[in-house]
This record gives sequence, structure tokens and C-alpha cells, in this order.
Amino acid sequence: MTASLLKAELHCHVEGAAPPALVAAQADKYGIDWHPFIRDNGYVWEDFTSFIAAYDFVASVFRTEEDYAALAEAYLCELASVNTIYSELFVSPDHGEAVGLSAEAYIEGLAAGILAARDKTGIECRMVIIGERHLGPDNVLRRAKWLAGYSHPLVTGFNMAGEERMNRVADYAPAFDIAREAGYGITIHAGELCGAFSVRDALDLVRPSRIGHGVRAIEDPDLVKRLADEGVVLEVCPASNIALKVFDDYPSHPMRALADAGVRLCINSDDPPFFHTSLANDYALVAGMGFSEAQINAMTRTAIEAAFVDEVTRKALLQRLQKAGSGDETAI
Repeated sequence: MTASLLKAELHCHVEGAAPPALVAAQADKYGIDWHPFIRDNGYVWEDFTSFIAAYDFVASVFRTEEDYAALAEAYLCELASVNTIYSELFVSPDHGEAVGLSAEAYIEGLAAGILAARDKTGIECRMVIIGERHLGPDNVLRRAKWLAGYSHPLVTGFNMAGEERMNRVADYAPAFDIAREAGYGITIHAGELCGAFSVRDALDLVRPSRIGHGVRAIEDPDLVKRLADEGVVLEVCPASNIALKVFDDYPSHPMRALADAGVRLCINSDDPPFFHTSLANDYALVAGMGFSEAQINAMTRTAIEAAFVDEVTRKALLQRLQKAGSGDETAI
């Protein structure tokens, strides 16, 4: 049902989108043993901690601007092949720096891939800078300060990802203040591994327009109402949530309950090959949860409305959606 629908994605980590075959080839190029992390064309991990270790390994095999250009182009062309018109990529210069690539070179490499994909397919893309929570508050603050002094037309937002159970949101709030004052869109991972309190802290201390995941807000009815009243968009990643055992199965996933409560939602794949999914598959999963085509189209519209993108581009994307017959504004 969803294959022909236009799609948009706001929550995908660029290294986490790397196909295992590409990573193995990259590892071979640099003489790195990939066997501990890749098996049967899939990534090897058991829990969130080992997932982070596998992710860091994947990131370690991309070492040049050309490597990152190839990764971004490959993923965006894959998205475009399933009718995706907009993507935001979460990008972490810390991964570039870990292999000796400057933050600026890391961004330039990704930008080259983004522009190549746009030239080939028409897909629009922007980058959201990630501060890695498990690297500590000082490092996230350093990244925000760097971003405030940096300017690139394809870099439009600031986020924090990583080990949610580490430290408090309050420890990182100054970094978000710096990024916001510099004019960047603000989102934050919360309410995934930690409960509703994590979402509440994010709202109180970071004041984001979007929250990555946020699904554990369902544990607090007052918080769900607050999300709906404030219009904060949740970047929901269904397959990721089940793979990481945030919820046991799709029938227990709260996406329907959140939608029924009036919370604004959009559909995302997070780290697709790690979770044996894709954006197209996550759209299909949402249909399997009982959402109609009109409701799914409305989520795509929500994604574009919440995107960290200039208004001229946003208007053009919304027009594409409308012309394709996917502009139904059915409330969900």
C-alpha cells in the first residue's frame, strides 16, 4: 500500500545507514578485520552497548571525504528509489575526527554526496550535527561551540544521540542554548532507553521542536497531552524500537495511542541495516499498525513541516506532496 507514497525522513544516522557489504569493502580497503562485526550480511550486536560498539566500528572504515561522499550518495539514491523526496541525516564530526578527518572535511565529503544524489534523483537533504552523549557534556558543548562558528548551507540543525542512560539532560542544556542562539533547529534523542522523565527533561531544559523517538512518553498521560498541546513532533522509528527491545512487539508499540492523543508523528528508519529495515519498510510497518494511507501521508506532511530547511525548499516539497495527491491533511 505504501510503496507508491512519497516519503520523507528526519531521523537517520548516516554511518548507521551504511550497508554491510559496503562496510566490508571499506574495511578490506584499509586492512581492517570486519568479521567480528558483520555476519551473514548483517551487523553483530546484542544490546544497546554492543550496538554502539558495532556502530563505532562501521564509522571507523570511512576515512576520507570521498568515502563519506560515496556513503551519503548511496543512501540518498536508495531513498529516492522508494519515492523519498526529503531526508535529514544525523552526522557526527566526532566520527570523522576519530579517524583523522577534520570536522570541516567530514561535512564537505557528506555534502558532495548529498549534491551528487540531488543531481541524479532530485532528493533534497540537510544535515543535523550530533553531539555524542556518551562522550560527555564537555565534548557536546565543544561541538555546539564549533557549530556556532561554522556555516554550511546544508547544515541546519543540532541534536544529541548516544547512550541516553548517561548523565542528565541538564548537563547538556548549555550546548543546545548555544546552537539555538546560532539559528539551528533543535532536536534531541529522549524517551527511548529512558522513560517519560527523559522526554519531560528534554522539553523543560532543551525546548526542542522535535524529539528523536520520544515514544516512552506514553508512560505519562499528562506528558502525552503536553506533547500534543505544544505540537512537538516525535521522530518515531518503529523497527528500531522493536529491535532494541524498547517494546516487545508491534502490537505493544504506542504509535497508535500517541496519534490518537493528538501527538504529531513522523516515520523514520534510524539505523536501517542494523535493524533489518529501511524507510520503505518502516512506512509499511506503520500501515500494518492500522494507519490509513491518508494518515501516513499526513505524517509525511508533518515531517516536511518540521524539517530544518529553508522556507523556499519547504514550500517546494509541500507542493510536490500536494501534486502527487499525498497532501491530505487528515488529523492523526
